[in-house]
Amino acid sequence: MMFASALGVCVAGFLLFCFFLFVLIGAAATMETPAYTPKPHTVYKIALQGTLNDRVDENPLAELWGETEKPLSLKNLLYSIEQAKENKNIKGIYLEAGSLSAGAASLQALRRALNDFKKSGKFVVAYGDNYTQGAYYVCSTADFVYLNPQGVLAIQGLASQTLFFTGLLDKIGVKMEIFKVGTYKGAVEPFMLEKLSEANRKQIASYLESIWGSITEGISESRDIPVTAINEFADKGMAFQSPVKAIEMGFIDELKYKPQVEEFVKTLAGQSGDKLKTAGYSKVSNIASKAKNKKNRIAILYAEGEIVQAAPEPSLFGNETAITEKIALELENLKYDDQVKAVVFRVNSPGGSAYTSEQIWRQVIELKKIKPVVVSMGDVAASGGYYIACGADKIVAEPTTLTGSIGIFGMFPNVTGLFDKVKLTTDMVKTNTYADLGDMSRPMTEGEKALIQAYVERGYDTFITRCADGRHKTKEEIDAIGQGRVWTGEQALAIGLVDELGGIEKAVETAAGLAGISNYSLTTVAGSKDFFTTLLEKQLDEAKIRTVKSFLGAEYDNYVTLKKVQSARGIQARLPFDFKPL
Repeated sequence: MMFASALGVCVAGFLLFCFFLFVLIGAAATMETPAYTPKPHTVYKIALQGTLNDRVDENPLAELWGETEKPLSLKNLLYSIEQAKENKNIKGIYLEAGSLSAGAASLQALRRALNDFKKSGKFVVAYGDNYTQGAYYVCSTADFVYLNPQGVLAIQGLASQTLFFTGLLDKIGVKMEIFKVGTYKGAVEPFMLEKLSEANRKQIASYLESIWGSITEGISESRDIPVTAINEFADKGMAFQSPVKAIEMGFIDELKYKPQVEEFVKTLAGQSGDKLKTAGYSKVSNIASKAKNKKNRIAILYAEGEIVQAAPEPSLFGNETAITEKIALELENLKYDDQVKAVVFRVNSPGGSAYTSEQIWRQVIELKKIKPVVVSMGDVAASGGYYIACGADKIVAEPTTLTGSIGIFGMFPNVTGLFDKVKLTTDMVKTNTYADLGDMSRPMTEGEKALIQAYVERGYDTFITRCADGRHKTKEEIDAIGQGRVWTGEQALAIGLVDELGGIEKAVETAAGLAGISNYSLTTVAGSKDFFTTLLEKQLDEAKIRTVKSFLGAEYDNYVTLKKVQSARGIQARLPFDFKPL
């Protein structure tokens, strides 16, 4: 009886806690954060720290979990910089470099916004205890760039490493049956080779050189340093030499400690008092925008993450965003919204399910029969990411966007060797020839292999047909630049896979032009789950992830890769599973 009473108290306490939690969530969800009004002589401080995503779901309970600053969202950063430019009380921007993780295209968009901000005559000052390559690429736009006297400027160039699982699979007795179309389709190579094929090595070298060229040209323009000097700094390992060398070569203006820089910024802003007064990203991104025409709207639909057939379950291996058929539903809804005159479809995806890609592609085609659709590509819009983009009226990409990769593949494990090692046996009774297709305990028959390869080739033919129709080219022309080949946005423009170079603001401008409107407002469509589901799953996942990361350490990324391979369903149109833009 004592145990039953104790259990009853615990259950009642838990239910009461859940009740108050949901009441609190409901109240927080309905509360509107008041608009922020900067005080005179305010400095906008941007901490370049953490992961920069296209967009971040709002979490009204963030402060309850101890979060004092929003995660970095490119969407909000660009908006906040624009607001800071227009607000007379904000005198300048102070960039504090940290360990920023972002794709090259996102960094380019951020640089462009800062350069536009400087046209207002306001100052931009950058400081770093140390500068990562990406953070410096952004900070090089500043009027003054300072480095800690004991700091490091880590300009070293770009590298791409591929992890191969073939030897491990051989050791445990697993063989992957590979079916693909595309000479350059590198996603399958880690499961069939022990090093890069020459074709894959060629394409990786090509897009790395293109991205590095954009980065060095940007730094060169901002700092008036020859590109040859930037490569010399990287080739000679000058990042590990005295930081004085960075001053001599023009990368850094002066070596200063952080308090000295803040004192300088305070003077530039015309502030008095002992401490620099700043407003952070959370506040400035909440400055109210000017009222615009609400009858004419341009909707921005975000599609970010891997393309999957079903919404991913909460997992120990990550809470990354995913693109599901819900995006197709959002496109259909936008078709019937009379206030929306045009749609900007923001795609940031390495691809994934060919089936889901086809469903989204169809809704893009249906939508553009009614109103203009312009695709804005983020860091990556390749393979399935290009599939869902190719049907738009126009495609806008950053010079360093990774796109193309027009090709598909399928992988089926054969665990016969593993079964032999552990002495497992199976037996089968079936009614038809291919009833047991997909049985992993035996090698595939030649007939089965022919069926799957034909299916993959038919999928590739559909893919290049969609691209040919959308880009007004022949299938032969698409096949010549397809075959799984990855291109940067700059290269894609030259071969006709994209129409213009620029960011989301260029895509909005293009969409407005196609719709024939000049006075309009912007509305954002997330294409994600409802607030309550997202919030609860996010908090659960983050707790799990912290536990697993602390246990696995550096091996965490490898487990994430294997989990993605395991969860992939059907024929895939995607980049490598462990793909990282930079």
